[in-house]
Amino acid sequence: MTQSSYFFCGVGGSGMAPLALIMRSKGFRVQGSDRALDQARVAARFDYLQSQGIDLFAQDGSGVISADQIVVASAAVEDTVPDMVSARRVGARVMRRAELLSELFNGSDQRVGVAGTSGKSTITAMLAWILDRAGQDPTVINGADMLNYVTADAPFAAARVGGPDLFAAEVDESDGTIALYDPTVAVVSNISLDHKTMEELRQLFGDFVAKSRVAVLNFDNAESLALAGRAQEAVSFSLISSEADLSARDIVQRPDGVDFTAHSRDGANWPVSLRTPGLHNVANALAALLAARALGVDMAAAAQALSDYRGVRRRLEVTGIARGIIVIDDFAHNPDKIAATLRTLRAFPGRLVVMFQPHGFGPIRLMRRELAEAFQQGLASDDVLIMPEPVYYGGTTDRSVGSQDLVGDLVAMGVKAEAYADRAACGDRLVELARPGDRIIVMGARDDTLSVFAQDLLERLA
Repeated sequence: MTQSSYFFCGVGGSGMAPLALIMRSKGFRVQGSDRALDQARVAARFDYLQSQGIDLFAQDGSGVISADQIVVASAAVEDTVPDMVSARRVGARVMRRAELLSELFNGSDQRVGVAGTSGKSTITAMLAWILDRAGQDPTVINGADMLNYVTADAPFAAARVGGPDLFAAEVDESDGTIALYDPTVAVVSNISLDHKTMEELRQLFGDFVAKSRVAVLNFDNAESLALAGRAQEAVSFSLISSEADLSARDIVQRPDGVDFTAHSRDGANWPVSLRTPGLHNVANALAALLAARALGVDMAAAAQALSDYRGVRRRLEVTGIARGIIVIDDFAHNPDKIAATLRTLRAFPGRLVVMFQPHGFGPIRLMRRELAEAFQQGLASDDVLIMPEPVYYGGTTDRSVGSQDLVGDLVAMGVKAEAYADRAACGDRLVELARPGDRIIVMGARDDTLSVFAQDLLERLA
């Protein structure tokens, strides 16, 4: 990283924005473009980036003008995007987001990589807060805003700029870039079908764990636990088994959180009180505690720190209440995440009215059966599922299988499900359906405007 100017293509994305902010904090000139900016979506995010000294351009190639620029793009950005065309024309170096992040990550003395199909952002945020409270001053890159770091002056907080010696990052297996990271502590929350085949996932996660000094593995997930043989040292966590190195006992669920005892296999116990609900968050907390212990943090202090943990944005985040109707914004998008969200919500009374926007046409093709099963098992007979077509901003993606097909499967399985051509029609239907006591869940990923949709829906219900 000898050049001093970085241009982020898709700078407003949940993974790109924090990295751009990290590079700006290091004194580099940072610029960027984004389709959402061109389409006048999520203006607040771009206002914030500009306030931090990041120059913004239309995504028309006009910002890429010099061979001295490094153009940073996610794996999803196609070569036909004008910024990429301009980069080739002027001879600018192109880096994928994961290349830049892994360079920063691998350059630190202590490196925690948080991986897995589900729970990565939450575990990373929990660990960030534990390490921060322990005075270890971590630098953190997450895939979601960490609410402990959100302030009026910093409304978007998916990054924490700390010292150079300790780096914690959420790492992604969906595009294979997990292979770029060399962690000293590797966390694997779980492994299940998502973007790649199970065979590919086993190889990627196995290689990731093999490079670590300590691997933190999910005892309750067979695929994760099977990686123990690849690790130099493996420690495990469990919701149900005392055979794990750290397990949960005396779990008491609340609508706004969960209490439990973290039990070590050597007999030690630490009480934990979370302000975020759901059994999946108990598992996430256990993983964060083990990762912190691997870094030398006192377990009692780590458990106490979690009592002040506030969560991450769009993880069962309550947008508000209107006329006795609760509107919830949630990131769930794969079968495991959907199941966890519905399981948490179903533990308490009230009809669920779910709007699920798939995060692409590809995931529907790959996980069509598993998605249908997650909704069939998680929804009660009076619950309702509403679906627009998947989020799509252009490109060459195969769109032959969409939401109509998934809804057809669900109706055949006895689920009350409806498909609409666009999200506006879904909003109208949600307002029509909603009644006091309902919980409306806006569910989906890779689209920051879903939070705007949830807020607009709340205002329409008021």
